Amino acid sequence: MGNTFHKQERLCSKKQIDLLFSKGKSHLSYPVKTILLETPVQLQFPVQAMFIVPKRQFKKAHDRNKIKRRMREAYRLNKNNIYESLKVSDKKVLLAFIYVGKKIEEYAVIEKAIVKELTVLK
Repeated sequence: MGNTFHKQERLCSKKQIDLLFSKGKSHLSYPVKTILLETPVQLQFPVQAMFIVPKRQFKKAHDRNKIKRRMREAYRLNKNNIYESLKVSDKKVLLAFIYVGKKIEEYAVIEKAIVKELTVLK
């Protein structure tokens, strides 16, 4: 599988997002907090993910967008391991990555946190 992030891999469904935040389990690896939920819904890809940066902490849209771009890129490059482990067990997972840091971190710090979160997911 290539290092892409298709539209079908993005978590957009309002019902699934509400379910994720109400029944999901969370894990923190600073500066990224992850909420995950296994779902019985049939999905084209084993994981659907969303990336959140709070407006309260980062007032300017370009700051929020920069952080989201860094989180998406780290996820895109490191998702293959988790995809292979989920295909074996035939699980479907909903994920929300929430940036909880107080300042804009470098890409390497964000990538390290995302990789740690993905290894916890296995």
